[in-house]
Amino acid sequence: MSTPVTTWSLELTSPDELRAAAVPPEASGVRIVRSQVPSAEFGRFLYTAVGADCAWRDRLPWPPEQWRAHLARPGTEVWVAYEYGTPAGYVELGAQDAGVVEIVYFGLLPDSRGRGLGGHLLSFGTERAWDLGDRWEGREPTERVWVHTCSLDGPYALDNYRRRGFRVFDTTVAASPSTPPGA
Repeated sequence: MSTPVTTWSLELTSPDELRAAAVPPEASGVRIVRSQVPSAEFGRFLYTAVGADCAWRDRLPWPPEQWRAHLARPGTEVWVAYEYGTPAGYVELGAQDAGVVEIVYFGLLPDSRGRGLGGHLLSFGTERAWDLGDRWEGREPTERVWVHTCSLDGPYALDNYRRRGFRVFDTTVAASPSTPPGA
């Protein structure tokens, strides 16, 4: 018998709504850098390293060409947190029509969780969502930033979004995926 999965969609409609997390002392060795080369291998690494224990599966069958094409789309950005040179987590932003930016994927590698880095990375990524239009010619200014999370994500995910000011605008419940998580 499968356990139902709850998915929450959350949004900010003004940059003033963001309640940025304080930079934790543990983040002194953390740098957040935009990955500007569309690398299928690096994209898949981040996706599987962060999402393997959270049931992220939708991109697992993607061939390298699909990864590269997706990551090369105008308005798609990947921001990677490095802790003393080691990847700690990432935020993938996806520009949509009418000034909307989705935080498509966000998370930390398991060894980086539970130390306050998630609030810092989410704050930074959300700020980059608000100024995304400034980096892409022809993009309108961001009017709305949204994200979804589910009950399969980490135990602090929903609370982290809410602490940053995101508000739930939709909730759905569905059957859990039938295949086990994993990279």
